[in-house]
Amino acid sequence: MREAAFIKENRDKWQKIDNETKGTAIPAETLANNFIELTDDLSYARTFYPKSQTVRYLNQLTGRYFINIYQYRKRDKGRFFRFWKEELPLIMYKYRKHMLYSFLFMFAGVLLGVFSLQQESQFANLILGPSYVNMTIENIEKGDPMAVYKDDAKLSMFYGIGTNNIRVAFLAFIFGIFFSAGTVWIMFSNGVMLGVFQYLFYTKGLLFTSAITIWLHGTLEISAIIIAGGAGLILGNSLLFPGSYKRSYLLMKSAKDALKIVVGLIPVFITAAFIESYLTRLTEMPVYFNLTIIGLSALFIIWYFIYYPYLVNKRKHERTREN
Repeated sequence: MREAAFIKENRDKWQKIDNETKGTAIPAETLANNFIELTDDLSYARTFYPKSQTVRYLNQLTGRYFINIYQYRKRDKGRFFRFWKEELPLIMYKYRKHMLYSFLFMFAGVLLGVFSLQQESQFANLILGPSYVNMTIENIEKGDPMAVYKDDAKLSMFYGIGTNNIRVAFLAFIFGIFFSAGTVWIMFSNGVMLGVFQYLFYTKGLLFTSAITIWLHGTLEISAIIIAGGAGLILGNSLLFPGSYKRSYLLMKSAKDALKIVVGLIPVFITAAFIESYLTRLTEMPVYFNLTIIGLSALFIIWYFIYYPYLVNKRKHERTREN
């Protein structure tokens, strides 16, 4: 991007921020948002116009904001809550299309898994492993198809499941660096496993029984993996489609947002691991017990990661128009 175009695109924003520095009571939220905008623009200007007046101007403006932030830092104790209340939802809204693509890649894998098992009965052995398939069939024949979730070592099961889920999420994120191909593969392969697993129980006439047990924890777990896949696509697409920005600059900027998404998923994975370790094993509980937890989990995912980001973004634009 030419310097003149860069200035034209951001002039009004800089002027507005410059005027705000003259105020005596800048809200901490506005202060933080403006500082991030300025440092991003300053980094870009230093990269492409290192000796220009634009860099000098942004240096001065950023310096004034740094002083203001230093003055506000003792009062600004709500950073942790702001992350969950506004920062993460805004990131989710900004990259909502990446989340949709991640879901579609996994769903395509589910369809392929179901179709492949329909065509070849031994496909389950290839995907899930013969030992796991044989163990599942033995449990079904014994009348306890969900026995795999009844390990006596609940605490170690909790740690193991939680660690593994977080590892999968970070892999789905980090592998996005391979121009999104790594993330697509992880989402697709996990989808195939999910499709094969569910269809295997369908062939045994246990689809409903397996679904209300597996999705007890799977609603949170699978949703979080899809969102982590979206974070990986953010990373990869910054390399594939940099637009007018330098790839290294856009990669750094996108990686920050993507990492915040993955970090924000850690409590979801821990909750899913707790449910799988301590509640999924309760197969003798009434059906409404399972359906209630599944429903609440689905409502949380839809509300916090889809609907609430829309509301936060709407409120932000309303405040901007008022200002």
